[in-house]
Amino acid sequence: MSITAKELAQKLNISATAVSMALNNRPGVSTTTRNRILEAAEKYGYDLSRHQISKIQSNEIYFIAYRAYDTVLNYNGIFFEMFEGMEEECRKSNYHIQILHVNDSEIDVENIIGELRIRSTAGLILLGTTITKKACLAFLALGVPTILLDSYLDALECSSVLINNKQGAYLAAEYLIHTRKAQPGYISSTLRLGNFEERQMGFRSALRDHGLSPAKSVTHEVSPSIEGAFTDMLDIIEKGEELADCYFAENDLIAIGTIKALTLCGIKVPDEVGIIGFDNIGMCSVVQPALTSISIPRKFMGQTAARQLIYQIQENNLHPVKIEVAAKLIKRFSV
Repeated sequence: MSITAKELAQKLNISATAVSMALNNRPGVSTTTRNRILEAAEKYGYDLSRHQISKIQSNEIYFIAYRAYDTVLNYNGIFFEMFEGMEEECRKSNYHIQILHVNDSEIDVENIIGELRIRSTAGLILLGTTITKKACLAFLALGVPTILLDSYLDALECSSVLINNKQGAYLAAEYLIHTRKAQPGYISSTLRLGNFEERQMGFRSALRDHGLSPAKSVTHEVSPSIEGAFTDMLDIIEKGEELADCYFAENDLIAIGTIKALTLCGIKVPDEVGIIGFDNIGMCSVVQPALTSISIPRKFMGQTAARQLIYQIQENNLHPVKIEVAAKLIKRFSV
């Protein structure tokens, strides 16, 4: 006697509605779940003769551009370079990728997930720079292969492709120590992200490896935007707070805002104060003086994320991996 749809649902521990949708080729379940149900139906002897169904092999990949903080994510060049890499890699394997923009709200996340449930979705790439664990779990619940880009979250069954923030900040601190022959200071963002925390760890590690105490570094906290950092640094300078000989800033926006404030106050960069940023955005080469920065191979990161996702789709390999991409120091004239 063949198994019933209800019994099949119980074996798979999923709803009878999902099984019905899959068996009747109706939208409402992910491609991965649909194929899992069909494979189980064949395995347990469900009578498929009355259903005109087949396993759906989608070629649609979605890049979920999750944005929580505009001040951090207004690097349009960074965003589009990563997407360019994804598109190039998807094209090679005959996949089509689309961007879906998501704001940091439960309603927005639910709406996008609702859309994805009725679309034929092969896989997802989540922009993880500011994504929350809760939002990430909501997307993972769709049951399709997923890559988290520019972030890593512990205890999640999800592969990640991210920059090696610790290594990049280490390079910056070491260069300042060797070039300036002084203990570098640190300019942090008032907004704390995982990437910034890792950069701080890399900076401190470099100091300790060179016999310096991180506690002795002059530190300032500013807003993570050009105008915000400019205003906050002006206030710091006007209050007469101690300034370091040189600084590592957690991103380029902070570094550029700091240069503007120092220059306005008659403090010469790099003669009196040196500074290094992180991200190597386009403005680094046009600000005066041109900003030394830590470069991220953004297109390569997008390519790597797409390549890993396609591998997981085609090989049905959902074992999570963490891929860290090395950063590079770009020397200009701010140190």
